[in-house]
Amino acid sequence: MAVRINENYLKLRGSYLFAEIGRRVAAFKQRNPHARVISLGIGDVTRPLPRAVIESLHQAVDEMGRVETFKGYGPEQGYDFLIKRIIEYDYRSRGIELEEDEVFISDGSKCDTGNIQEIFGADNIVAVTDPVYPVYVDTNVMAGRAGNLDESGKYDRIVYLPCNAENNFIPELPKQRVDMIYLCYPNNPTGMTLPKSELKKWVDYARENKSIILYDAAYEAYIREEDVPHSIYEIEGAKEVAIEFRSFSKTAGFTGTRCAYTVVPKKVMGYTQRGEAVPLNRLWNRRQTTKFNGVSYIVQRGAAAIYTEEGQKQVRELIDYYMANAAIIRQGLLEMGFQVFGGINAPYIWLKIPEGMDSWTFFDKLLNEAHVVGTPGVGFGPSGEGYFRLTAFGSREDTREAIERLKAMKNFC
Repeated sequence: MAVRINENYLKLRGSYLFAEIGRRVAAFKQRNPHARVISLGIGDVTRPLPRAVIESLHQAVDEMGRVETFKGYGPEQGYDFLIKRIIEYDYRSRGIELEEDEVFISDGSKCDTGNIQEIFGADNIVAVTDPVYPVYVDTNVMAGRAGNLDESGKYDRIVYLPCNAENNFIPELPKQRVDMIYLCYPNNPTGMTLPKSELKKWVDYARENKSIILYDAAYEAYIREEDVPHSIYEIEGAKEVAIEFRSFSKTAGFTGTRCAYTVVPKKVMGYTQRGEAVPLNRLWNRRQTTKFNGVSYIVQRGAAAIYTEEGQKQVRELIDYYMANAAIIRQGLLEMGFQVFGGINAPYIWLKIPEGMDSWTFFDKLLNEAHVVGTPGVGFGPSGEGYFRLTAFGSREDTREAIERLKAMKNFC
């Protein structure tokens, strides 16, 4: 006998989307060492942390240097000083009440949206919007919940909900019953949103079918329009069927600092094979206390500074900066004749690429001719073929230059 591997890993696509982008960009730079590549691809931020956060981080570091204020292991669920501010600023301000033990501080929404599937049975049917953030699919593949990859690029046990220009990027309710539903709004990668009326349909569906909605709201701070919910808990009944994920990465520049949180209301239930209801809050707490030692005290103090008068002002300025970039990209693409989506309530711009070209070919063309990096839509799922994502997280100067470079290209055919 020999040690066995988890063969579900062998069912994953050849490489993670952003790793493949990195490989192609590295090969291009090796061939063209003097080319200045501008990345509007991976959604990493470029602006410094808000000043209020920096000051709070410094104070916390000083505390760690004194015996009377030193902190060792903290609570795996997070410190109450941060949890209380999250509830007050992010939820109570919108008429949503949460209990402190329904909020779990973590080191990133990518981790949480990937790890949450561990508390669910392997035989659950998963539904995802298509295109979709790859982590939702890949972690279910790893867990053995996805089945096999077919010739169309879909896993045969996952239910795909196409979102494209034809349906205005609004997914239809699944025709078959599903157990776990991944929704991300404002959406990554399309930058589109759902009005409350559409989100209510999903909450009603989940309540009727005893399903669970895994709601990624990492970009809610970018919402500008009315009737676009910032939290799924603005919808009546959502506390019975939804888990919500939030992050400080794109709102306050924490991509390298790492802090996020997940809300698991106590009313959300899963069920045993015998039909017994079990609170998912209890299971997630058990998972976190077993596998996670918590976010550092220093980082949580930095995150808490966001919820001050100065911190709120500085975060708004940060978001306004990126959304101004989004407007530059969106307007530039429209002037070039592209069909463009997103960039109004989200830092992502989703564009329809020219007929006769697939999204990886479009990626290579932009890289080789304009030295601009974006993200091929097909990397987010089969329905992403024919589309391309650009992000607003670059510097203002790079954003403007990238658009000028695209405008200078002779053709896109």
